[in-house]
Amino acid sequence: MQQGSGFLTPRQRRLAWLGFLLAAVQAPVAAKLVADDSWLFSLCVALMVATVIIADDSARRRPAGAASSD
Repeated sequence: MQQGSGFLTPRQRRLAWLGFLLAAVQAPVAAKLVADDSWLFSLCVALMVATVIIADDSARRRPAGAASSD
């Protein structure tokens, strides 16, 4: 059974992982160092990037000929 391809290229996928990791690490560091709640923005960005990575994973795991349910 062949697997489908996601909507991210391998380079975009690596950059998405890098962006997720950087934002996820930056949020608790900023929460410790900054008095205001601006660290929540980094947390939201990390969650949005994680959502894109998960959607790409599900598209890759779908069989190549399968139609989407949209």
